[in-house]
Amino acid sequence: MSLDTRAMGRAQLGSPRTISANVRKQRIAFGCLYAVLAMVVLPIAWLFAYIIYHGYRQISWDFLRLPPTAVDAAGGIFPAIVGTFYLMLGTIAVALPLGVGGAVYLTEYAGRSRLVRLIRLAIVNLAGVPSIVHGLFGLGFFVLFVGGGIDRFILHTQRPVWGQPCLLWGFCTLAVVILPIIITATEEALLSVPRSFREASLGLGATKWQTVRRVVLPTALPGILTGAILGIGRAAGETAPVMITCAASFKPFLPSGLNDSAMLLPYHLYFVVTQVPNPSLQLQAGIALVLVALVFFINVSAVVLRTREHRRRKW
Repeated sequence: MSLDTRAMGRAQLGSPRTISANVRKQRIAFGCLYAVLAMVVLPIAWLFAYIIYHGYRQISWDFLRLPPTAVDAAGGIFPAIVGTFYLMLGTIAVALPLGVGGAVYLTEYAGRSRLVRLIRLAIVNLAGVPSIVHGLFGLGFFVLFVGGGIDRFILHTQRPVWGQPCLLWGFCTLAVVILPIIITATEEALLSVPRSFREASLGLGATKWQTVRRVVLPTALPGILTGAILGIGRAAGETAPVMITCAASFKPFLPSGLNDSAMLLPYHLYFVVTQVPNPSLQLQAGIALVLVALVFFINVSAVVLRTREHRRRKW
């Protein structure tokens, strides 16, 4: 290496003083990032530790398998556990087909018109709507308008059958809440599929729909499951939408059908904290611990399924 080449290399790298200053700036930047990470992680870790420490004494077989025996939250929480499980599964059953179908249309068929841009903007804005607004929408549209219309014009009854808070309207309301999450995650998953996959399928004579159904969707399945996981986590913790569309404060038996209300862990915890006089910290933390464990179990199951599908990809 000539002297000129070495001089050019030193000029590009900078003087030792410049290099030292850059190293210090890098360390300061990484220190700030670690500080922000600690500010986010430590409160969450402390919260989980607090719930586990105060709640594990409340957990017992009778607490998990028995129904409540009084309005003051005495007894167990079995109906609330089952009701929350029903709510999460029903919400995903309603939201996932709608979200995936909407994302497929926007990504594969809609093009880039002004209407499509407005629809995408509406989806982004929908994600920022407060949950209580979703609850009022569910009460006004699903419960009073749709359910009341079914009672008046189809069943011809004045007694509320569907025009009342029930599980079905809770499913639909929470589906509206998590729909932007599923649509956005599905769109990203569909866009990550290489264009050559589509071109190869179309070149072999497949139709557009056959390409989407047999090539694009199976390839994007891990990303779609990611959106479903995020949606489950969002739906399980919502209280405001369900308290006016499907939740019951005291119901010591399981729901008899989709037109029946149910006890739910988020609302039961809210009810114990705000309505029960002098509730024990152990009871509150125990209910919260069961809710966190239920969400964790469903999320882990979805993650295992997503990982299993991801390993099947050969590209």
